[in-house]
Amino acid sequence: MSRPQSPRPPRLMGILNITPDSFSDGGRYLEREAAVARALRMLEEGADILDIGGESTRPGSAPVPPEEQERRILDVIRQLRDGIPATIPLSIDTTWARVARAALAAGADWINDTSAGLDDPDMLPLAAELQAPIVLMHRRGTPQTMQTAPEYADVVGEVRDHLAARAEAALAAGVRECDILLDPGIGFGKDQEHNLTLLAGLGRLVDLGFPVLLGTSRKRFLGALCGDVAADERVAATCATTALGVMQGVEIFRVHDVAANRQAADVAWAIACRSTGE
Repeated sequence: MSRPQSPRPPRLMGILNITPDSFSDGGRYLEREAAVARALRMLEEGADILDIGGESTRPGSAPVPPEEQERRILDVIRQLRDGIPATIPLSIDTTWARVARAALAAGADWINDTSAGLDDPDMLPLAAELQAPIVLMHRRGTPQTMQTAPEYADVVGEVRDHLAARAEAALAAGVRECDILLDPGIGFGKDQEHNLTLLAGLGRLVDLGFPVLLGTSRKRFLGALCGDVAADERVAATCATTALGVMQGVEIFRVHDVAANRQAADVAWAIACRSTGE
């Protein structure tokens, strides 16, 4: 556990699901006032980035039309952009270029695309046009099909190759190298063994040279490892993966429970700096 870590401290991306059906907090933040209050609370707890989405991508979820995503998210983005420091990035979690463009016009800064630009061919050109950082995530299948007996011969190698190819596609579309981030897509077309193997091999993804974002927060495989506890009882399990990710060079962690993960990330960072002599 002595591999060199990221040159800067880990950042936390707070999750704001403005959806009725997200797996752990669906329906809690549908009203603008509740969504904004939740976002501000996450910033108080130590979030560095806010990720706002109007469509659940949990296994089995149905697609949400772009106009409905926009209805859910745009007023929240506008109010947050007007009320928080410009140094706090707002990320739009969508696979639709139309939604991303509207969100960026409303004040968002980043795009978080769980399809890595494959669902909508306009997404990578949009990121290039607006010079917006974009998270490219590995996902096998769609939310409706991705957990139907996923198979890999070498899950780390296959995810690594896919992300490298999507980064190349982004570069070819004109996205700046400094605007590309990669996400292994824990739980997106992977079973428990695949998820654990990816977590053990995060360093191989970091070695691609792009910032890596990790999203394990409250996910089902963690519950299975901990006696099938409910989603909101998986905070400590999530923190364990955050600490592990910091020690392997992961830069950004997408989480629901900011305060607890802030502690885990900061302690792991302090240890990682000493293990590399910084």
